[in-house]
This record gives sequence, structure tokens and C-alpha cells, in this order.
Amino acid sequence: MKKLIYYMLFLSCVFSSCSLDEQTYTEVNKETYMKNAAEAQNVLLGVYRDMIQGGIYGYQLSLLFTIPTDLAKCEGNSTNGIRLVPANAYTATQSEVQSTWSALYNSIYDANDFMETLQSNVNQFTDEDKQKALVYMAEARALRALYYFELVRWYGNIALITNTAQSYQHPSTFVQAAPEDVYAFIEDDLQFAINNLPYAQDDKIRSNNSFRFSKGGALGLLTKVYATWAGNPINNKEKWEDAAKMAKVLVESGKHQLLSDYEQLWRNTCNGIWNSDESLIEASFYAPTVTGTSSQDPCGRIGKWNGVSASGIRGVRNAGNWRVVSTFLRDWKDRQSDKRWAISFSDYKYGKNEATGENGVKIPINAESFETAISDAGTAKAKKAYDNGCCPAKWDTEKYVNASNYLVNADFSNINWYVLRYADVLLLYAEALNEWKGSPTTEAYEAINMVRRRGFGLPVNTANSSSDLAAGMDHDTFQQAIRDERAYELAYEGHRRQDLIRWGIYYESIRKTAQDLVDWCSDPNYICVDFTKKGKHELLPIPQRDMKLMTSFEQNPGWK
Repeated sequence: MKKLIYYMLFLSCVFSSCSLDEQTYTEVNKETYMKNAAEAQNVLLGVYRDMIQGGIYGYQLSLLFTIPTDLAKCEGNSTNGIRLVPANAYTATQSEVQSTWSALYNSIYDANDFMETLQSNVNQFTDEDKQKALVYMAEARALRALYYFELVRWYGNIALITNTAQSYQHPSTFVQAAPEDVYAFIEDDLQFAINNLPYAQDDKIRSNNSFRFSKGGALGLLTKVYATWAGNPINNKEKWEDAAKMAKVLVESGKHQLLSDYEQLWRNTCNGIWNSDESLIEASFYAPTVTGTSSQDPCGRIGKWNGVSASGIRGVRNAGNWRVVSTFLRDWKDRQSDKRWAISFSDYKYGKNEATGENGVKIPINAESFETAISDAGTAKAKKAYDNGCCPAKWDTEKYVNASNYLVNADFSNINWYVLRYADVLLLYAEALNEWKGSPTTEAYEAINMVRRRGFGLPVNTANSSSDLAAGMDHDTFQQAIRDERAYELAYEGHRRQDLIRWGIYYESIRKTAQDLVDWCSDPNYICVDFTKKGKHELLPIPQRDMKLMTSFEQNPGWK
């Protein structure tokens, strides 16, 4: 998506720090622009660019809100500053709660405005441009579906804005749509996208489809939408069948596949390399040139907030505010054979070698090895060091990021973010079949085993007893195997909190993790356990400012 960075953004309804009613948008030459497919594409790229906002995948929906789980926590043991949100200690007035809400509605407005303008102008297009316009319309509807999916699963009870005219209504007229109606609207958008988008490898319409929606991306997203719809809090179990059937279409198409090398995923995303085999939806922060100014570059905090803690490196520093829950690493099944284990976390940091004075070198967190520390023989000192020091390593900037795509500055990077990978869909396929049929099918076993084989460094299409799950599992055993596998495959990629929520075990998981950590390390840093409440933290609060403006709204449970 190199071209997505430098273009005139022709439409942008900016709801930043404002509610749904404020008309603070800017439209440049709207009456005379979008008269052909090339101009329409330029505007469409603006709708894509919304993905990289800090309130969406640049920071908050990728990193900040997703931290407190059984896999991860924030550095430190207080609610000071940056730790407040990861501790689940915030209120409905929290600025990040407001800015994510605003950014998503801003993006939905942009999608609505693009579609309405395209629809009004398309009759002027040539026949060739009309063919492109249909694809662009499908992309816009897929993007709108994605933004609404994030809104409904994070905030639950939202206003459904289906056109730009609604955005001009007085805020007191907005009503909360039933979540089921929002999901149905998302489903309709994605069905349109599926019917009108080509698979990435078959695309003859777009000269460059890098980091753009394809039929595979729309099929995968709708699979995830159905799986979420089937789970907590809506619990429409009929949607498991829809999820399984949608995933089956994608899997049997043969148009997407797992990369043979799991580590290649991180080499790719850290350097803006598009590979549509496995990447279905990816937020691109890549720029062909980097100014070093965060306000001008399409930058996010990937690798800075959730990378390996570092100082004295090429990009000045990595805060490395994410910390890995050590008991998750300890309890990782088959960790000696599973290559994903060592790739997923760091038992080191980058800093100054005190003996040589050299900066930016790899330094072990503790003299005692991590394997020793997590064993019964580990000392309390080593356990504490690793509890405080282990970071995710999938976005290790010093290991993966090439000089040509190096960090913008100490706080921002040009590293991309996977929103949806093919491996995620394979695991959802296995899960949906098990839930729909009441026990795992042959296809369910094959889907999860393909992911496991790749994780073990084995050919994905060849059965192997060293990686494959044991046959004959019942529903509950296979369900737990799926839940474990999603943790291993997708660790720290922003999926775990929403997985735990849709499984209805978010609070219970936080409590169990806290106890496991206390049993292992008597004084662990896991502050979120003190603030997380059942029936409350499954949703974010509706921002307090919008609650005051939209007088018919009811606040989400536990946030009043």
C-alpha cells in the first residue's frame, strides 16, 4: 500500500473528541471530484488510511485495550499514567475510550460518504471504470463492516449510522441499535463484498491490491463475525453453522494458505512486505520514504509498545510496555517442539553492555536461564526478574526491521499490524465445526493440525504424530485444545481479550491467571486483577460525553 500514504484526503468527517452530531468535516472539491475510477480510488484509499489512526490499529485496538488477559500485562504494578487502561482501572471519561469511539465513527462516515458519492457519479464512468467502481464499492462496504465490527464488539450498544444524512441529526435523536441488528448490517455488507471482490491472486481489476480487501479477506472476516455473534454476549448458537460454512468456502477455494515458515510472518510485517497467501487483512504503516515526523508519517506504535524493551538502538528506544505472563509460557504444551514458543517472547532486552560500554546489544534479563526460572528449581529473584522483564518478540525491531523501514522515532514505527490471518480462520473453522456438530469432525482436526504442523516446523499437509492432536476427543476436550491453540498461534496479536469475552470467561481467566502467578512468583505484577469485574469489563463504556449528548442511551452494565 505504498501509494496509500501520499495522497490528498478528499473526505474526512473528523469526529475527533466530538460526538456524532458535530459537523466538523472537511470535503475538498467533492462536487467536481470522483468523476472517474482513478479519482474514486484516491478517495477510497482515505477510507483505508483510517485503519492506522491511533484510536484504531495504530495503538488502541491493537495494543492498549487488548493487553490485560491471561497472556499479557503492562509493565509495572500501579495505575499511573499509561498503566491505567491496561489495569482496567479507567472510567467512562477516559480519553482513549472517547477517541476510539470517535475514530471508528469517523471511519464509518468516510465509508458512507465515499459510497454515496461514488453511487451518484458512477453513471458518468466508462464501462471499464464502472467495473472498477463495483470493486471499490465492495471494498468500502467491507471496510465499513470492519469498523462496525470493532464498534459493536468493544462497545456493544451503539448507534447504527447507515448514511451521511444521519450524521447531521441532533444527538438526542440517536438510539442504540440492538447488537443483533448491527451484526446483520455487517453481514449484509460483507456478503456484498464477497459477491463482488476477486480473490487476491485472481485480481485483474486493480493494478495493485496490496493491503486491500479481497474475497478471501471478506470471507475470513465474516467467519470471525459469525463466531463472535455465536458467543457471549449474544450467544446465537445458530451462527456456528454459518461460521463453519463461510470458513469452508475460503478453505476449499485453495486461494490462501499458511506460509511455510512461521517466522516469515514477522519478517514481512516488520518491513511492509505484502503476502496475500496468509495475510487477509493488514493495516499498513509502510511509507516509501520516512520523514521522521510522526504527524507526517503513517506510523503506529507496533514494535515500540509491544516489542522488546530496548535502549541505545537505532530508533533511540523501545518502551516495551507489554509484559508476557510467565505462567502462560511455562504451561505452553509441547514448548520444546513448538517453534512458536521461542519466537513469541524475549528473555532478553537491548541495552548497554557495562563491560564494553557498547549500546544496543542483547542482554539476558537474568543470569539464571528462563527455563530454570520457570521450573521448581528457579530462585525467587530470577522469577521476579522474568515476571517484570519478558516482552513479546514477534515485533523485535532489532531482529526483523530492515534499515530501509526503520523506526520513525522513539515512540513510533512503520511496522504493520495483522488484523486477520488465514491461520486465525483455520482455527475458527475447527472451533465452529466442533460447536455446530457437538464434537470435532475430520475437517476440524485437519484445520487445527495444519496450524500446529506449521508451528512445529513441519509440512502443513502431511499428518505427523509429533504435532497432530490425538484422535477421539470429545467436544469439551477439543474446545479446550482450540482455545489453547489460539493462544499459541495468535499470542499478543490483539485477539485474546475478545476471544475470552466471546467464550464468556474473561473475568474467570483474569482471576485464575492472578492465582497462578502468585503460586509461581509470590509478588507478581498483575494489577488488572484488582480492577477487573465480571459483567463490566466485557465491554468498554459508552464515552461519558456522548452519554450526555445522546439522552436516550443507556450506559453499559457496570459503568454507571
